[in-house]
Amino acid sequence: MPDRSKRAIVRPLLKKRTLDLNDPASHRPISNLSFVSKVVEKVVDARFAAHAAGHSLLPTLQSAYRANHSTETAVICILNDMISAIGQGHIGALMLLDLSAAFDTVDHQFLANVLRRWFGIAGGALDWMANFLSHRSQVVRVCSCEYGIITLLFGVPQGSVLGPKRFLEYAEDVCRIFERLQYHLFASLTTCNT
Repeated sequence: MPDRSKRAIVRPLLKKRTLDLNDPASHRPISNLSFVSKVVEKVVDARFAAHAAGHSLLPTLQSAYRANHSTETAVICILNDMISAIGQGHIGALMLLDLSAAFDTVDHQFLANVLRRWFGIAGGALDWMANFLSHRSQVVRVCSCEYGIITLLFGVPQGSVLGPKRFLEYAEDVCRIFERLQYHLFASLTTCNT
């Protein structure tokens, strides 16, 4: 993928109309990628999804960014697990783990190793994925002014089709930590502001 297709234009959008326009914390950065990039990503995503589903490679109890694995299915599964545990006379406890800015911390080399080791991605497909992650950049645009091009050394591209899904594969190893517990994984790019 050409480097020019891997540049995100970041636009700060106000979270709420009542917030201070001059306070940077009042804004949410929205990344926009090129149309061509998104079309190519959709093709790659469809092929990877078919590969992962055909070989049952994704954790059963992982929701988001998958067909039939939504927020609703996650909530229903967790509620069912809690009711079942209490119904059997066990103690039920719910622990939530929020990884702030988790998508920004993905190490590209580690992700490539996970894709090779756990998902069987090799050769040209692995090379393409490494290329997709490398040489990413972003520029902040406010009105018609652009501010500094920044090269991204870590993270998955937000605003992309593939970015959030690569994070799910990157974090796939966490399932082995929770093997002896009932767990459910969910990832989201959105934040809730109250």
